[in-house]
Amino acid sequence: MPVATAAARPRKRSEFPVFQSYLEGRFADLAVLSFLQIEDLTGAPLPEAARTHVSWWTEAEPGAERYAPAWHAASRTARPNLAARNVAFARVG
Repeated sequence: MPVATAAARPRKRSEFPVFQSYLEGRFADLAVLSFLQIEDLTGAPLPEAARTHVSWWTEAEPGAERYAPAWHAASRTARPNLAARNVAFARVG
């Protein structure tokens, strides 16, 4: 019986495939994006909670479940810097 390879397995897609593809395509282990860049990639404004609560980025707040699958599927974690209005997406593993 054939074994499925990573290339043959379907990739999980998020609600924001352009954002996910962008993160997947970065060769660097750390990708830092401004809030505006994230909005451009998602085609949607970030919720106010994303701009004011670090916990939103760790999925502790409602609304994050729409965005988080994009960076999770790209094997990234999110570390926001609210004062600088950006997020560092670090590669996992």
